Amino acid sequence: MPARRDDPAATAASNRAGTGGAHRIDVPLRVSGALVLAVDELHWRFSRSSGPGGQGVNTADSRVELSWNPSRSPSVATMPDHLRARLFDRLDRQLVNGEIVITVSEHRAQLRNRETARRRLLHLLQQALGPPPANRRPSRPTRGSIERRIAGKKARGQVKASRSRPGDD
Repeated sequence: MPARRDDPAATAASNRAGTGGAHRIDVPLRVSGALVLAVDELHWRFSRSSGPGGQGVNTADSRVELSWNPSRSPSVATMPDHLRARLFDRLDRQLVNGEIVITVSEHRAQLRNRETARRRLLHLLQQALGPPPANRRPSRPTRGSIERRIAGKKARGQVKASRSRPGDD
């Protein structure tokens, strides 16, 4: 039997599974084991959205702005120092007045825009907290590729040399 949406055990199971409760807006946002954002840390603003909307286009506030301030977040304060430094370092360019602001207006329904904004914030924070990419080991060109490159250069030189006028020597 599938779990109901309002079942706390199902919510806990979905959080453990890594979804972070992204499909629900009334549960904490689980980014990683070290960072869980409480519902009251996320600040929402709503406004009218442009685009299609039918009868409710001029009355429904479907555009969503989600903002989160990492420097004032109690969740960030409890993180290990190296993860906190990595988070602030990677989010530095995306901060607007010290906050991350995500704007969504791609759906007609405000609830779907809110879910999308939470999902985008989750993805952004998971990317910021993720390990740095492995260092690239530079490779050397193969002997055959070097020989083919030089042979091609010589052939091109021959073509250009054959274009000269006879008697220019």
